[in-house]
Amino acid sequence: MGGAEDAAARVREILDAAVAAHQRARSLDAAVARAAEAIRSALAAGYKLMVFGNGGSAADAQHMAAELVGRFQRDRGGLAAIALTTDVSTMTSVANDYGFERVFARQIEALGRPGDVALGISTSGASANVVTALAEAREGGLITIALTGRDGGAAGGSAEIHVNVAEQSTARIQEVHRTLIHAMCELIEEER
Repeated sequence: MGGAEDAAARVREILDAAVAAHQRARSLDAAVARAAEAIRSALAAGYKLMVFGNGGSAADAQHMAAELVGRFQRDRGGLAAIALTTDVSTMTSVANDYGFERVFARQIEALGRPGDVALGISTSGASANVVTALAEAREGGLITIALTGRDGGAAGGSAEIHVNVAEQSTARIQEVHRTLIHAMCELIEEER
């Protein structure tokens, strides 16, 4: 019985930590609103969102693109959002020919246009391919947004709009990232 009780107590600790991380993220309201408005304005003007990251952040990128192309909470026209993490043939050919640090930058070079938005997600803020892609996007005249964790790292410093979840735990960062992505989607959809 003690094992189940100990496990249940651990679950409560995890949930408490997640709630506390979300409470601390309340200070990010203005940055999240700026990011959502930048994306909303670009989409309304006929531009697109390109979103990318690695691992769990790749899943978050795909989730965000799906919510915008499909629907979040209400029916509306589809929005131009692309997760740069979904085309395995492109990613592996670029990684093979140019190195893994270029897998997102090369897609931005090929698909991005001035006025588009590039949103890089990195829990560490140090993912070389995210940093490289944000630099490529800035050089190409795209609006750049970084959604980061820890101290924000080089990715945070590479973006015009930086939303930094200053937690140390990757799990807590990713949980808050998902909530902030939902907040952005909701703000974007409310204005359509």
